[in-house]
Amino acid sequence: MCRINPKIDFAFKKLFGSENNKDLLISLINSIIDKKDRITSIELRNPYNLADYQSGKMSILDVKATDEKGYWYNVEMQIGEDLNFDKRSIYYWSKMVTEQLSEGMMFRQLNKTISINILDFNITEKNIDFHNRYEILNKKTGESDELHDMFELHYIELKKFRKQYQEISNSLDRWITFLTKANELDKRNLPEKLSGDAKIIKAIEEVDRMFNEDERIVYNVRLRQQMEFESKLDSAIQKGRKEGMGKANKEAIISLHINAKLPTKKIAEFLGLDEKFVINTLKDQKLI
Repeated sequence: MCRINPKIDFAFKKLFGSENNKDLLISLINSIIDKKDRITSIELRNPYNLADYQSGKMSILDVKATDEKGYWYNVEMQIGEDLNFDKRSIYYWSKMVTEQLSEGMMFRQLNKTISINILDFNITEKNIDFHNRYEILNKKTGESDELHDMFELHYIELKKFRKQYQEISNSLDRWITFLTKANELDKRNLPEKLSGDAKIIKAIEEVDRMFNEDERIVYNVRLRQQMEFESKLDSAIQKGRKEGMGKANKEAIISLHINAKLPTKKIAEFLGLDEKFVINTLKDQKLI
């Protein structure tokens, strides 16, 4: 069984962002993008480096890469709930586009940029499927074309993946099963649907021997930070619901704002209040 949680961003970065694991990154990307776009080679743009992280040069633990066609990829694992992640993902996608151009280069040299966001929370309740792809479409025809074939954004919502081992049917199912059930997986006794995938077996082996002593310290810090965040979020929500029942409770609103860092709309939803009242309460306390 995997002793390391591959969903923790530091572990995810080393697993998929290391030079000796580029085959795993290729397999993960190919499981997500269209079959016609499948890649065979990749160049890491920000490879895993412990020294960079320790010096503060690596604050966002995403994986950036380019393929043989010149396409750019950004793969990020986000375990902590971020209610503004939709805007953040667009921002990081646009940064990757601008990073392609150096002074003197022409716009025609820009290449397609694909952003893949793997989320351990639901970014929307509207979509039932755990994998959703977004691109620029012509609103009249409902189709995409080469005119704006520069944008591709994927959300993989792990909480919506509910397949059991016997229901696994493709490579993406196998990768999501690995990420969500790593603590159950033993390479010596894998479910039949996983045992035939050499990349999944390698990923399990890599996770089992992943960290040295210094890296283990960093991983434990990231793990503790995530556990503390989830605990504060749960406590704030429970307190807010309890104290806000039947009345507009100022302490509940403040708790959800400060401890859970929820936007006013979400606070209003949790407490059953009007959002304007929530905003005014926070303004009275000079919190917004």
